[in-house]
Amino acid sequence: MAEEKRAFPPQHQERHPGVQVEMKPKPIDEDPNYKASGKLDGKIAVITGGDSGIGRAVGYAFAKEGADIAFVYLNEHQDAEQTVNRIREIGSKAISVSGDIGDPVFCRSFTNKVINEFGKIDILVNNAAEQYYHENIEDIPVEEVEKTFRANIMSFFFMTQSALKYMKEGTAIINTGSAVAYVGYETLLDYSSTQGAVITFTRSLSQSLADRGIRVNAVAPGPVWIPLIPSSFPAEEVSKFGTEVPMKRAAQPWEIAPAYVFLAYNGDSSYIAGQTIHLNGGMVVNA
Repeated sequence: MAEEKRAFPPQHQERHPGVQVEMKPKPIDEDPNYKASGKLDGKIAVITGGDSGIGRAVGYAFAKEGADIAFVYLNEHQDAEQTVNRIREIGSKAISVSGDIGDPVFCRSFTNKVINEFGKIDILVNNAAEQYYHENIEDIPVEEVEKTFRANIMSFFFMTQSALKYMKEGTAIINTGSAVAYVGYETLLDYSSTQGAVITFTRSLSQSLADRGIRVNAVAPGPVWIPLIPSSFPAEEVSKFGTEVPMKRAAQPWEIAPAYVFLAYNGDSSYIAGQTIHLNGGMVVNA
């Protein structure tokens, strides 16, 4: 019998939502062949969960396009420090703030810090999320469901409410969703439910803000090698992560980031609102 394909070394992190410095191998955050063209010169981008994974890769791509970056993270201080240092190496300004975006008071405080530092917000990326693995719905604690919803969708409300005060015509909001919003995931019931909410939130908010000239869209990745994976799944599940999609592999974060640049730049996506870009390794979701 042929040996089952392993995508990654089996590994698990007890710390949630995961730390990038402990992953083996490390995710690839940057495309060495990326050709920037100043699409976001002078822009200020706010990213939740910007310390690692997709958020980090988006921050690097935005910085290469000329944006300055403010990001929030939970408590992954080493990851955050690396991200800030790299953005500054690229040539952009960067600040990071640790805190819980499930708390509306913190979201307002963070937004105030961004305004004090940069004076405006041009791009809001609602990206942070967490997930917990359970084989049966009966095993999911009520407190965990509430925590997941607060982190994954209520935070989108709180950050958007805080940022909109400073966003003008021509600015953009980009929400990170997931392919599981369309296909489900049997061991991530509460997480999958929040991702369905993210897509509906995106569609509804885009209609709400159209008259103000603020575009709202989403990106729905399939499997991506980010810290959330080893902190969520059993080690053996991690070893097979991503092999179920037609391309038979998980994406690296850098492969997801250009979609955010596209949606952030009015010159490319000025007539796109309420839509979701699917980067999922060939999954057909019919949505």
